Amino acid sequence: MWGENTLLKGKNILVVEDETFVAFDIALAIEDTGGTVIGPAASVEEALQLLSKIEVSGAILDVNLTDRDVTPVALLLIEQNVPLIFHTGVGVPAELAAIHPNLVICIKPTSPERLIEQLRKQMDAR
Repeated sequence: MWGENTLLKGKNILVVEDETFVAFDIALAIEDTGGTVIGPAASVEEALQLLSKIEVSGAILDVNLTDRDVTPVALLLIEQNVPLIFHTGVGVPAELAAIHPNLVICIKPTSPERLIEQLRKQMDAR
C-alpha cells in the first residue's frame, strides 16, 4: 500500500533524528510516499547546514539531538512558514511551546506512517 502512495510526491522533507534506526524508518516511509528525504540530520548544526542549501516542504523533528535541543531549527522553519511536526519522547522545550502553543507533537514511539499523515495534514493546512 505505502509503495503506491504519493502523499509526499515531489516534496523535500527534512528529517532531524539522532537515533539511526528511527531515522532510517522515517526516511524509508517518506521515500515510499514519493517524497525526497533531506538528511537525516543528527544534530542542530547539521540540520541548519542542510537548510542553508536546500528548500524543504516539511520537517519531522526529534527534540533532543546530539549537540542540543532542536529549538534553533524549529524556529527557523517556523519563520520560513515550513510545516513541521515533532517526534519526541519528552515533548518540546517550554520556551518553544510558550511562543508557539499549537505545535504538533507525536510522542515516541509513533509509526512512520502516522508521522507522515500528521505532517501531510500540516502541509495541507497551509
